[in-house]
Amino acid sequence: MDSKKRSSVEAEGSKERGLVHVWQAGSCSLAPERLPGWGGKTVLQAALGVKHGVLLTEDGEVYSFGTLPWRSEPAEICPSNPILENALVGQYVVTVASGSFHNGAVTENGVVYMWGENSAGQCAVANQQYVPEPNPVSISDSETSSLLAVRILQLACGEEHTLALSISREIWAWGTGCQLGLITTTFPVTKPQKVEHLAGRVVLQVACGAFHSLALVQCLPSQDLKPVPERCNQCSQLLITMTDKEDHVIISDSHCCPLGVTLSESQVENQASTAISPSTETLDNQGEVFENTLVENDVPVATDATRGDAISSQQDIMGTTEISSARNTPSYPDTQAVNEYVQTLSDRSVRENSENGEKPMPSQPLVEEAVPNLHSPPTTSTSALNSLVVSCASAVGVRVAATYEAGALSLKKVMNFYSTAPCEPGTQAGSGSIGPEGLKDSREEQVKQESMQGKKSSSLVDIREEESEGGSRRLSLPGLLSQVSPRLLRKAARVKTRTVVLTPTYSGEADALLPSLRTEVWTWGKGKEGQLGHGDVLPRLQPLCVKCLDGKEVIYLEAGGYHSLALTAKSQVYSWGSNTFGQLGHCDFPTTVPRLAKVNSENGVWSVAAGQDYSLFLVDTEDFQPGLYYSGRQDPTEVDNLPENHSGTKTPVLLSCSKLGYISRVTAGKDSYLALVDKNVMGYIASLHELATTERRFYSKLSDIKSHILRPLLSLDNLGTASTVQLLQEVASRFSKLCYLIGQHGASLSSFLHGIKEARSLVILKHASLFLDSYTEYCTSITNFLVMGGFQLLAKPAIDFLNKNQELLQDLSEVNDENTQLMEILNTLFFLPIRRLHNYAKILLKLATCFEVTSPEYQKLQDSSSCYESLALHLGRKRKEAEYTLGFWKTFPGKMTDSLRKPERRLLCESSNRALSLQHAGRFSVNWFILFNDALVHAQFSTHHVFPLATLWAEPLSEEAGGVNGLKITTPEEQFTLISSTPQEKTKWLRAISQAVDQALRGTSDLPPYGSGSSIQRQEPPISRSAKYTFYKDPRLKDATYDGRWLSGKPHGRGVLKWPDGKMYSGMFRNGLEDGYGEYRIPNKALNKEDHYVGHWKEGKMCGQGVYSYASGEVFEGCFQDNMRHGHGLLRSGKLTSSSPSMFIGQWVMDKKAGYGVFDDITRGEKYMGMWQDDVCQGNGVVVTQFGLYYEGNFHLNKMMGNGVLLSEDDTIYEGEFSDDWTLNGKVGN
Repeated sequence: MDSKKRSSVEAEGSKERGLVHVWQAGSCSLAPERLPGWGGKTVLQAALGVKHGVLLTEDGEVYSFGTLPWRSEPAEICPSNPILENALVGQYVVTVASGSFHNGAVTENGVVYMWGENSAGQCAVANQQYVPEPNPVSISDSETSSLLAVRILQLACGEEHTLALSISREIWAWGTGCQLGLITTTFPVTKPQKVEHLAGRVVLQVACGAFHSLALVQCLPSQDLKPVPERCNQCSQLLITMTDKEDHVIISDSHCCPLGVTLSESQVENQASTAISPSTETLDNQGEVFENTLVENDVPVATDATRGDAISSQQDIMGTTEISSARNTPSYPDTQAVNEYVQTLSDRSVRENSENGEKPMPSQPLVEEAVPNLHSPPTTSTSALNSLVVSCASAVGVRVAATYEAGALSLKKVMNFYSTAPCEPGTQAGSGSIGPEGLKDSREEQVKQESMQGKKSSSLVDIREEESEGGSRRLSLPGLLSQVSPRLLRKAARVKTRTVVLTPTYSGEADALLPSLRTEVWTWGKGKEGQLGHGDVLPRLQPLCVKCLDGKEVIYLEAGGYHSLALTAKSQVYSWGSNTFGQLGHCDFPTTVPRLAKVNSENGVWSVAAGQDYSLFLVDTEDFQPGLYYSGRQDPTEVDNLPENHSGTKTPVLLSCSKLGYISRVTAGKDSYLALVDKNVMGYIASLHELATTERRFYSKLSDIKSHILRPLLSLDNLGTASTVQLLQEVASRFSKLCYLIGQHGASLSSFLHGIKEARSLVILKHASLFLDSYTEYCTSITNFLVMGGFQLLAKPAIDFLNKNQELLQDLSEVNDENTQLMEILNTLFFLPIRRLHNYAKILLKLATCFEVTSPEYQKLQDSSSCYESLALHLGRKRKEAEYTLGFWKTFPGKMTDSLRKPERRLLCESSNRALSLQHAGRFSVNWFILFNDALVHAQFSTHHVFPLATLWAEPLSEEAGGVNGLKITTPEEQFTLISSTPQEKTKWLRAISQAVDQALRGTSDLPPYGSGSSIQRQEPPISRSAKYTFYKDPRLKDATYDGRWLSGKPHGRGVLKWPDGKMYSGMFRNGLEDGYGEYRIPNKALNKEDHYVGHWKEGKMCGQGVYSYASGEVFEGCFQDNMRHGHGLLRSGKLTSSSPSMFIGQWVMDKKAGYGVFDDITRGEKYMGMWQDDVCQGNGVVVTQFGLYYEGNFHLNKMMGNGVLLSEDDTIYEGEFSDDWTLNGKVGN
């Protein structure tokens, strides 16, 4: 390592990074151990299998430890020390993964290497039990170029399969089982194949459980959403349903297909064969086979009202030797066992029927089945209706169950009601299409019965958890449980329309640089334990979206043996699947749908790991040192239980690991888990964790403000004028955008802590403009809202809401004084985000002190710190300006306030507190001058005039002029002198006006430049400038708008002048007048066309060479003077110049033909060449006609009179007198 690198990296203490500590799973009280035989290399990543693990070091090397049965050397099968994978030496590895018994690595070039057990093809090698050394895997896309290798970003390994995420964000799979998500019936798959079901989507991450797979997928932008088909491809249910309920109609689009895809014969067989072993298969295992196989068949089942009939029909189906099927009939592993099982099931059901008098909802089984069996997945051991009863009970309690019992509702009605119940909280339950009473697809019916217990109850229980996030949700309580009034429906609809603004628009730049929060979770594979999260225990052959995680901002997925974890940007964890040992971190039921893990009520989770039957959670703490929580299997020695009982944690347990250092990453296997720990050298690591922890907490706070304060405020009635509502929506929109950016940044910091942790790659350093712009935009919108009296206008409509939530407001705004007014608290709350900039500056400064002063890192961190601090101070000033302006408007006369008050207008100073008067003002006149950031206002009694600053020039009067304290103000149409009381006042006003004008000319963005501490002010604004102005006084220019260059109050240079009637001049100006080359257009309303002049001007008039195209079609090319044709010119008449009916070339005087000219009348076939006066032929001239006649003589008023000559085409010459009508009067000669 060269000396420069050493100075910057070792300052952070690189040798104290990535220390490996190992725990034994199930022993919460045991202290961790250092990995035996491991040296001092910095470990970046670790991966654990059942009995082995791999380590990835900082220099891209891979080491293996534990039991390695695939190694060729006997001594290496159980090595005492981690051994280097020599096959990867020279290949810089960037990420590693471990399955139960195999491993994978990805190099910096995107090449995948696999080694370990290969019995199921999980190492992508055919016909080989073990792959002893890392072996490169060839991945090529036949669609693009089979010769071009696909580059891989990330790997995930299960027990018998491997998934790879390519650089183009597509998933490739190999191995065995439905968890591959491939459309194939041939296993093992040893050549990597693309998971076509997610092709075209942006996949962000993949994770593998033992026999299931998870993918984190970016949501489609709204314009890319595909049209929704009318019915589900799999279960044929209507995707959008409409239910008529007494006083309202419920529309639901919440259908979540319980099937995903159907199993083909070979896949069912394969799945049955992958069970532990046929000899140890229990009744539950047979139940699983029963579920998988019965679902396959299109067997008619009567949906009769009684439970007994439904069960007996199933019994009849299973009892028959031939099963009518639309698809292949699967061969059962043990048909006799299944038949016996179904027989016992139906006997038990019939017995229950007789005991309970055919009532659809017995109360006794409700208690027996719903409560004790919390952790077991639903199987077919409950009857169809009973399964529904349990789901109802778990959703809404015994009281509603009693309602069903009393009403004796039929199975059909309950099915009808629940058939499209949502998986996503807050969607309206509706009625599915039941179809004819007689026959139904048994696959559909069976799955409804199986999945009801999990999926349907979840949507009702989660309502309470989700109430605060109601922005885009629909009403969710079903009509059978409570009637929903039209008023409530209308309110829900209003909430939706108002809160559209709270969904941030797609931000290309931020999403390209930071992790996306708009994500979906897709799962597939075996689902026996509910680990797929679809509310049932069915397998899925292809990826299916877990709808109830939509909108939860999942940023990371982790899969254990038979359970799954999803970490969100709000530092919450959703878990689902097997909960036998409490590994989900909660005791809620059912576990087949995602539920919030209850890890720590005070602090959020920022990293997770899932083992075989336990979970690990890294939690933020008050001192920023991560706390590690364990939830799951406990060894019997520790828990005083019988060995055969399941023993696990009731709630996640905090492990004592504070003395180790700062945990940056945790990895879980079967019997052990591992943490990578950093020592806090010079406070560097602590500062990084402080930045990440505070950012995540800040995001949680912003999210709470958004959902608990902003959303309800936007949904209130009578919020005031449309402009107030618009301003509030603008605040909400900018707040939402900032909130989203902070969430993205928090997620990226979590990833940053998993990696090398180089300060220079921090996003707030590399892409500071993203943060500076977002904070500035938000500050602008909230100060505009403040200036317009937004908080005062909110007081009345929002008072009830604010009173109810006073404690929440005080808690969020950190205002402890109980006497503080609600509006002040709200004001503090909305300005809360600005404070965060001070925190950035402080932490960046802390990080800078960890480096040598001469290092580039120190300089960069120091500059960034001062930049964030200066922005914080600048935005603080903006807030004070807004409050000062608001105070001014409260005292200003009402009528003037309405016309002058604008959201972006700020008060700088006014003459009531700084003596300033108008020179030569009347004795009793009142002159009040108010300087805003965009205009100087002169107010008198009841009138006022606004002078925009962009077109205002201020200069001090010289002493010779007698105005010692005078200021000369020049505007395009006014010039006046202001007299101040003292020279000091004069200087203050001159400086204030000059700075305001300068600021107005430079635009609203008066931010300090990036990297410098303060903004550099010019001494005085330029005399020559570009600006836009509308004239109000000048008779010639009244109401015209000029946009262009100015000099000392007059248009000077290039500009555009537009009149309200459509006239427009574009060209050069001098001293306020058109002068130079320009273009002029005048609309002609009669002809619906325009006159158009292009040419030279002088002192506001056409003068010199030019071309004038008339609306009538005439075109004049020639000289002008004083807006008139004057000098030599050519006039063409007619629509087309190529075939003009007439043309004149000659001299013009004062817009009329005068002097010598040639007139060619093409229509009459005559040409006149001669003298003109006042637009008529006057004097000597010649006329030639198309018939060959030639006239020469004296013309008067267009007529030839007096002596003349006529020459005909036969050379006959006539000489003599001509009268008015061209008749000859005199001698004729030949």
